[in-house]
Amino acid sequence: MTEANPMTETAEAEATPEVEATPKLWDDVQPEIFQMLRLAPLQTDRATGGRPLRFVQFGKAERHSKETSLLRMNIQLPGQRVRREQNTLDVWVDHVTRIVSFGPASGIQIEPWNRGIGRFLIAQAIHWTQKRWATYRIEGFDLASKDGLNEDTRLRRDHFLRTRGFEVGYADAQHLKGSVKEVQVGNLNNTWNNDKVQIIEILEASQMLEKAEQNMKEQEVQIRQHEEKVGKYKREDSSLRFTIACLVTFAVFQAGLLIWIATHR
Repeated sequence: MTEANPMTETAEAEATPEVEATPKLWDDVQPEIFQMLRLAPLQTDRATGGRPLRFVQFGKAERHSKETSLLRMNIQLPGQRVRREQNTLDVWVDHVTRIVSFGPASGIQIEPWNRGIGRFLIAQAIHWTQKRWATYRIEGFDLASKDGLNEDTRLRRDHFLRTRGFEVGYADAQHLKGSVKEVQVGNLNNTWNNDKVQIIEILEASQMLEKAEQNMKEQEVQIRQHEEKVGKYKREDSSLRFTIACLVTFAVFQAGLLIWIATHR
């Protein structure tokens, strides 16, 4: 998993009958509860570029049975499409084995990266699980070796996992064969940086919109006042230009008249 636990159709001949794939449990579940998230503006990062203020949509849905529970979460970006496996995190709870696992199998893929979204999703997953099944456990898992090829990426990943409460270890000196040990859900950290990612409730959002509209009206009044001042200055400038032109014409006339008088005496 990029920021947490990692979980990857051959056409048959026409004469061969098609075999339908067995649908996965709750595969068609889509988020049903939505909230707005505020991504705080951050300093430009050398790896990810600019990080301006953004608002995104956080959606989630739950399903429960006697044997299994599911929490499905995703992040939607207004005006921007992402791949299906991006900005998605599933939390699967097996009540028979009392094991919690994460999906998708390809790991968490976040867009935009380095804005705190991954930490937020994992914190939500841990919080949801701890409320009901704090004694359940997350089995140990291997870390993707490709992350170890870049020292900065590996350090970011390991710091992320350790701040959540996972124990990271390596079987080689090159830090390529990394793994995370088994941990009890109740021992994990379910917090995130609220300064980077803030949940905006409906009432707060409406207040923000009202304040923005009020600010826009005030700015419109100020712009209108400035436009009136500019118009006044333009009118005064035109009058001054006309007066100057008249004075210059009169001065030229007087100079010409004096020259004529001096040459015709």
